[in-house]
Amino acid sequence: MVLTRCLWRLPFTACRDTTRLVKAVPWNDQRIVEWSQLLLDSYQRWIGNELIERTGDAAAQAQRLFEVSFVVVSHGVEPDPVLNYGNQAALDLWEVSWERFTTTPSRLTAEADNRAERERMLAQARVQGFYDGYNGVRISSTGRRFVVEKAVIWTVVDVAERPLGQAATFSLWKHAVGS
Repeated sequence: MVLTRCLWRLPFTACRDTTRLVKAVPWNDQRIVEWSQLLLDSYQRWIGNELIERTGDAAAQAQRLFEVSFVVVSHGVEPDPVLNYGNQAALDLWEVSWERFTTTPSRLTAEADNRAERERMLAQARVQGFYDGYNGVRISSTGRRFVVEKAVIWTVVDVAERPLGQAATFSLWKHAVGS
């Protein structure tokens, strides 16, 4: 998020100073537009249907993907994969900025006790191309735990079907008791 300071004159001599948060709009960056197309194309390839309505140009689809009400996240293929995409629903759920989210190793979205199950599910998605029905506990940047239900994980591939990363989507989650 970007902190923006707004100053304006009131009808009388005193000045009023307010501060408001403006959310980042990373979907309009060309790299994110291209990655969004790979996310959408790969989802359709593995799952057999569209993740979102694919009308308009690539930039319009990237905006739609970023603004949908369900979570969409992805990471690359590094040895310790780093998150490289999170739509607004994901940023809100993980309580984090785009800049911080996209520099976070994806393993850190799960608590240490839950990482073996997470890795098993990711490995299965690498072999099959996708995994449907994942349930698990995740942790936000502030330490709030939430339970993800019925997530779909898929392998992101390029036009030559080379793996570029993995992505996940889900629309069902609930905050854990005490979080």
